[in-house]
Amino acid sequence: MLAVPAPPVRHQQLIVTIYGLYGRSSGDALPVSVLISMLGDLGYDAPGVRSSVSRLKAKGVLKSIRRDGVAKYELSETVLDVFREGDQRIFAPERATPLDAWVLAVFSVPESMRNRRHQLRSELSGLGFGSVASGVWIAPARILEQVRERLTSRGLIQFVDFFQGDYLFDGPMGPKVAAWWDLKAIDEQFAEFLDLYEGAGEFWAGLVGDDPEAALAESTAELRRDAFRYYIPMLTAWRRFPYRDPNLPLEYLPEDWKGPAVRKTFQAVHRLAAPLAAAHAQELIHGSVVPVAP
Repeated sequence: MLAVPAPPVRHQQLIVTIYGLYGRSSGDALPVSVLISMLGDLGYDAPGVRSSVSRLKAKGVLKSIRRDGVAKYELSETVLDVFREGDQRIFAPERATPLDAWVLAVFSVPESMRNRRHQLRSELSGLGFGSVASGVWIAPARILEQVRERLTSRGLIQFVDFFQGDYLFDGPMGPKVAAWWDLKAIDEQFAEFLDLYEGAGEFWAGLVGDDPEAALAESTAELRRDAFRYYIPMLTAWRRFPYRDPNLPLEYLPEDWKGPAVRKTFQAVHRLAAPLAAAHAQELIHGSVVPVAP
């Protein structure tokens, strides 16, 4: 059996990843029995899976339905919107350039609604904004529309004013960026990921070759299951980074910034292992191998 790294992820996070990949289209509700099989492949027992599903239902992430006489769960519409919004960031994030404009988000929340203030900070930070001053946040302007959509869906847009333009500063941007973002904390998280997965792209290329279609066509059930066991926890660990990493121009970041190495590692494994993992998932869902395009 393939040795699989074990990133620090929880049942609930893995279930959300699985739904994000395989349970988003119409009719893709999953019965608990399928989730138990999938999480069983990842080393978790049935009671823990059932408990996590119940918690996700209570949080409004999953909703229960009955289809064809079988009790199933599907993603709530709010969470579906977050997944649709996040696909570009997670699978094909774009790095800003020094020529790009900046966007400032300036917010003011009444004292009687201070909980919304905390929520705004969390949302902006989670979308890659840095903090310039109290109530003033900055990010590359290319994410402006995504931010508007997110804050609108959260009922927070009325507290925020946006300004877009250039930063008129003649000195180096590195020290400014380091003051606005906690680059050290982000880079430490990158280092933890690389400790687990450095060289993973080369490993998978050596295991299945460099052609995803050929690898899928020639794969065995065991290889597809191993790809699932490897890819799902890796994606779960990775999908937080495109939000925490603001994708700033490399010219503004430390020379030893690990972001590009982390992204290259994930994308290499994603290209080769994701189609194999998806084929295994579809076999569990439908009871037979379903062809999956890379």
